[in-house]
Amino acid sequence: MSTTRTRTIRSLTVAAVAALALAGCGSGGDGSGGAPASPADQTIAPAAKDDALAARLPQAITADGKLVVGTDASYPPNEFTGPDGKTVIGMEVDLGNAIAQKLGLTATFENTAFSGIIPAVQGGKYEAAISSLTINDERVKTVDMVSYFSAGTSLATKKGNPDGISADNLCGKAVGVQAGTVQVDDIAARTKKCQQAGQPAINVTELQNQTDVTLALTSNRIVAMLADSPVASYAVTTTSGAVEVVGQPYDTAPYGVAIKKGQGDYGPALQGAVQSLIADGTYKKILDKWNVGAGAIPTSEINKTG
Repeated sequence: MSTTRTRTIRSLTVAAVAALALAGCGSGGDGSGGAPASPADQTIAPAAKDDALAARLPQAITADGKLVVGTDASYPPNEFTGPDGKTVIGMEVDLGNAIAQKLGLTATFENTAFSGIIPAVQGGKYEAAISSLTINDERVKTVDMVSYFSAGTSLATKKGNPDGISADNLCGKAVGVQAGTVQVDDIAARTKKCQQAGQPAINVTELQNQTDVTLALTSNRIVAMLADSPVASYAVTTTSGAVEVVGQPYDTAPYGVAIKKGQGDYGPALQGAVQSLIADGTYKKILDKWNVGAGAIPTSEINKTG
């Protein structure tokens, strides 16, 4: 795929990530091996309803007062399950709740396999999808997408970057990526370049969950990892600084709320809700809560790729 963010490709059987405060995959829920700090404990004041935007919604959306949202809750800090193993929390959940509040609705998040989310939106099962979905040419042919965040790939190492690693000197290094992600393709292309230059291939560790990749880094089984920029930033927070992001994200692209096409002013109302949250400061508070402020966008757009 031409887009470069982790969740453009996901397997059918990705399990939900363990809760922040619970042990998972042999570690704390963040992959650090200990009890992480919990941004989820911070509360954000509800967003004020915008009557003009709410009035633009189709009656089919407003009838039950709910906004039913599909998501794959296995991707901290964007969306993942809380300490009860059921409640979906995360940066995108907070944003989804705030968007719904702007429109006078209550968001209900349903945890589902990533690969089925867009088909479920097309079929009307979900009124929206918020699940780290990159806006790309392929997707906007089938759904409308309202932008709310920008993410790229980040390189992360142990604190202090003791091996002096950068994205350009990974040949021969032990590097971790999450299975089924665009970072797998990224690292494969980099390995090919290493071999063409007569240098050793990258020693790739591919693991099913991002929490496992982070744990591999903090336990010295790998020396670097590639992940979506908000995921890498969150690893810094939940490992108490044991992980460090090196350099700037690359190959950035927007995330979008996906909705079924042909619904009149629904898309513009969502876009207006995101823009209103940006204007009133709620948006910044939510991103700062999850330590992902670097992905903030100044303007929400519809079906704008790249």
